[in-house]
Amino acid sequence: MVDPRVHVEEANRKQRLKQHHRLFLWLSLAAGLIFLQGYMIAPLIPRLAQIFQVPEQEIGFIVPAYMLAYALAALFYGILSDRFGRWPVMRASVCIFIICTALTATAQSASQMVLWRLLTGLGASGVIPLTFALIGDLFPFRERGQMLGMVFAYMEGGMAFGSAGGAILEPFVGWQVLFIGTSVATAIILWRLHRYEALFDTPQAAEPLRSIRQVFAGYRSVLSTWRGKRTYIYVFLNAIFHSGVYTWLGLYLSQRYNLGEAGIGLAIFGYGIPGLIFSPMIGRAVDRWGRRWLIPPGLGIAAIAGFMMIFQIPLTLTTIAILILSLGYDLTQPLFAGIVTDLGSARSLGQTMGFKVFTLFTGFGIGSLLFGEALRWGFGPTLAIFSTIQLLVAVAAIPLFRSEAPKKEAEIKAAEAWDEQEE
Repeated sequence: MVDPRVHVEEANRKQRLKQHHRLFLWLSLAAGLIFLQGYMIAPLIPRLAQIFQVPEQEIGFIVPAYMLAYALAALFYGILSDRFGRWPVMRASVCIFIICTALTATAQSASQMVLWRLLTGLGASGVIPLTFALIGDLFPFRERGQMLGMVFAYMEGGMAFGSAGGAILEPFVGWQVLFIGTSVATAIILWRLHRYEALFDTPQAAEPLRSIRQVFAGYRSVLSTWRGKRTYIYVFLNAIFHSGVYTWLGLYLSQRYNLGEAGIGLAIFGYGIPGLIFSPMIGRAVDRWGRRWLIPPGLGIAAIAGFMMIFQIPLTLTTIAILILSLGYDLTQPLFAGIVTDLGSARSLGQTMGFKVFTLFTGFGIGSLLFGEALRWGFGPTLAIFSTIQLLVAVAAIPLFRSEAPKKEAEIKAAEAWDEQEE
């Protein structure tokens, strides 16, 4: 006879799992809005240059200002969340993001726009790394690919709708309304997230704040392993390529095809669509077959997309190249995030994920700056340089990620037992 308590425990487990999925649905929406406002900027660079009467390269600083501020703040959010809990720190991050996004609409000059984007980056960077850390808190490694896939699907949706929607809607509603609307939508999501705050981890009150020496010791611990070094280097290099190409797509389409805001928006709309559709499937494939079969092709097809855009091809083929570029991102960065959740100890997961986001957005900021500087030679040579380096990185990834196969059940249990001993 089956013990009734077994049925009760199973019912409770299913109920918790359902609540966790609802929580991550709202967190995914928040992540999607953060990416939406981040990606709606680049296609508007030609338009904002006209509004503020400055060169495109000057207004283009709004992208690295946001990205680099985002990267720096992510380090602190992760560390604070390990000490005080994910929810209080995430709530503070979202509140700052809501306020600064709304205040961006008050900018009267390019320099003010850069300042507000910098402050928005400081506020926004607590949501996504802490969401990733929470996945590591609540799900075993063998199930994280699917959850990461869902979060990245909404992030990719934010990319797609931000890229297209911002450029298409700006002539009708004005760029200020785009920021105010994003702020209001995020405030609604924060209100809904309060219902699930009990599902977050509890603060580790018995553990004091770590000293600077201990913090850097945590980073050294993650980077002391070959797996850690390799993964963070690839996060950084891949971010440089994707940010460099994407940031200047609006200017590229404006110059090469003489497109206006609406035309740019429609052409870039494909960026993010593959992730929106395929990220959950990619996540399940990763859990089943491992990352070694997906990362090198993901890097390679992104390089191919860059090579395609060097030539004077029809706009239709350029739109296809943008789709391929997006798919290359989907096959790499979410998979790197999954590896990072398996580095270090469970009690320092926030710091580990914060460092991952720091590396990613530092690469985004530097990639935008480098591509913009290289544009002095024109789009053709710049795309050739970036794509060649990306292709070499893809070839090197074949042997470097060969070990990223699915873990066996015994290995998973041993790793989980080790984490429990550490705690």
